[in-house]
Amino acid sequence: MADKTLLFPLRTPDIIPVMDTPQTSRSTTKLDVEPFLELSQRYPVIDVRTPAEFAKGHIPGAINIPLFSNEERAVIGTTYKQVGQTEAMLLGLEITGPKMRSLIEQIQAVAAEGTLLFQCWRGGMRSESVAWLAGLFGYRCYTLRRGYKGFRNYVLQTFDRPNRLLVLGGKTGSGKTEILQALKQRGEQVIDLEGLAHHKGSAFGALGEAAQPSSQQFENELAMQWRQLDPQRPVWVEDESRQIGKLSIPLALWQQMQAAKTLFIEVPVELRNCYLVEEYGHFPMSALLNAVERLEKRLGYQNAHLVVEALQANDLTTCCDILLRHYYDKSYVRSLSKRNSPIHHIELDSLDPDRNADKLLAFADTLSNVPPAISAK
Repeated sequence: MADKTLLFPLRTPDIIPVMDTPQTSRSTTKLDVEPFLELSQRYPVIDVRTPAEFAKGHIPGAINIPLFSNEERAVIGTTYKQVGQTEAMLLGLEITGPKMRSLIEQIQAVAAEGTLLFQCWRGGMRSESVAWLAGLFGYRCYTLRRGYKGFRNYVLQTFDRPNRLLVLGGKTGSGKTEILQALKQRGEQVIDLEGLAHHKGSAFGALGEAAQPSSQQFENELAMQWRQLDPQRPVWVEDESRQIGKLSIPLALWQQMQAAKTLFIEVPVELRNCYLVEEYGHFPMSALLNAVERLEKRLGYQNAHLVVEALQANDLTTCCDILLRHYYDKSYVRSLSKRNSPIHHIELDSLDPDRNADKLLAFADTLSNVPPAISAK
């Protein structure tokens, strides 16, 4: 439903606070996405959509101060469809009038400076009206042209922007995430896809992680990092399947990853086994058994049964050995064989992330050229 049906008229004498100094009212300026995001680095973004809309996806860092509750917006929408725009606007006025003081108090609680950024679904009357109200109290206000809908279009277009990717590959248990963290500490550009997805990308990947964000929010957070990268410098990402838990890597980014050079680290299986025992061994038995159950078809009944027996005997080393030999290593090698991009193998003899990060950087320096930026188009 269009925002124009959801707000009170801008001039309604019975609900506008009486101002002794009306000259303090500030005008509202509409901004496109880029300048809006630049200002958001300094000033708060207030999302006036409903809590349900906000939960589905929002500008990273935005604060939800809803003009209407989920139920109120639904009722107004029904009124708009069944009765008409005028009745819907009057109902919006009736609902909003008693909230105006609370709205301003919530705004004042987050406004450290005198400038505020507002957005709604389409950049229409919800954000404009709350910005107008804030302007009466002396705030300089900006609204997002085309609102969250325009921001989402911007997000999806962002992944068409090429960057110079280096993909860090390696079999399960090679410590790739820790290496990426060490690279980041050295000033390298790193995108941690698993960190953003709150998932390690396997049947065990949700253990110890917060709930995964919505698909929109994953893309929003990823796009805000992607847009800030220097296209002239390499960007390190971990090799992933396109699916990370319930989330999918945006197609344009996935295509860039598939075309990029892969630095594949070769770590002895004994070290990888020890890593996995330490990484997952402290989780409850029930959680580990549930993860194995999800792999039963791929492991085969007999191997899955052996893994369960090893778990129940607290023999985590045998458990990891079966999982690596009969599923994870085979699956990764099969996936790697389908890659047409260059793959460089690097032998490592430890799981020390700092030492391994240094080796990777030294190897990357020997490449004739850093991978060129490849557009998904």
